[in-house]
Amino acid sequence: MSTVFTGATIYSGEIVIDNGYIRFDETIQEVGPMTEYEEQDNDKIIDVTNKKIIPGFIDIHSHGGYGIDNMDADPEKINQMVDEFLNEGITSYFATTMTQTPENIEAALIAIKEAMKLNDRILGIHVEGPFINVEYKGAQSPDHIIPADVELMKKWQELSGGAIRLVTYAPEQENVESFEKYCLSEDIVLSAGHSAAVYSELKESSATHITHLFNGQRGLHHREPGVAGYGLLEGNVMVEMIVDGHHIDHKMVDFAYRIKGAEGIVLITDSMRAKGLPDGVSELGGQKVIVKDATARLENGSLAGSALTFIDAFRNMIEFTNCSIEEVVLMSSTNQAKEFNLATKGLLKPNYDADFLVLDHNLNLEQTIYGGQVHQCQ
Repeated sequence: MSTVFTGATIYSGEIVIDNGYIRFDETIQEVGPMTEYEEQDNDKIIDVTNKKIIPGFIDIHSHGGYGIDNMDADPEKINQMVDEFLNEGITSYFATTMTQTPENIEAALIAIKEAMKLNDRILGIHVEGPFINVEYKGAQSPDHIIPADVELMKKWQELSGGAIRLVTYAPEQENVESFEKYCLSEDIVLSAGHSAAVYSELKESSATHITHLFNGQRGLHHREPGVAGYGLLEGNVMVEMIVDGHHIDHKMVDFAYRIKGAEGIVLITDSMRAKGLPDGVSELGGQKVIVKDATARLENGSLAGSALTFIDAFRNMIEFTNCSIEEVVLMSSTNQAKEFNLATKGLLKPNYDADFLVLDHNLNLEQTIYGGQVHQCQ
């Protein structure tokens, strides 16, 4: 038996269908205008007239939420956390680690590998640090920052079961070429982040991704474009953005959107364990975090990840830039799927996974469909 949602405006990632339908089981069978819809025996029809349907969100950079962190190294808790993510529309996830001791990172990698067996929405791992520059450490622990180490990276990729898809590192380090070469051989995307690199150093590097644009990196300057300028100006480079209104000023979000365009931006949450919890004291990478007004900071005032939900990032991007829904769909799902070769994700078309969201006319999230299962959002 197939389920059919009828009467919605459907944003496929390629086209917009007014008054459309989508037929699915675990995968999408048909998508089209209602004028082409033909009811089949045993169809379970759900009327979603005046609703909007978009691809499920893909979050490639998030440390945790709902009281849980990937660095807790607990597969059951990570699975529970990813289930909670359904209430904000995340249907695909890269579990993100952070700068800690090699032993703690290794424990997290093993736990994430086990969690991937429990939850098929965890598609990979993002290793953020420890191969970064202390000058732009942000909320990464300075005590555990080390030079890029190709042998350590090989060990970690083996421990993870080959699940590492993205690594944040500082490309300006000496003798980093062998590290980059190994990562590329494993299809690990190299992301410049927590980096003091100048434009010329980045041009010589293999980085094709920028970790949380404007944050934890050499910024724009009229005599040196820096990491931020490199990300904005190079057409083959994708830039992450934390659009919570705290990490980047509204006008700078709009600036980046105008320069880079929707095709070059991937929205992320960079969320930590305090997401979804009341204000108070939390923790990130063994460091005390104070959460106030949904903003997480270390005791020294540095931003420490976010408490941002993905549906809020989606809505904020529209509010801050006046971009179209078609464009923010690219930034929240389609671009991620393309960059990381997630062959059956990011678009609503036949034979793709039935991962999509139902929004009301105010862009409130009502339902998250993942692998054809319908989840009513809280």
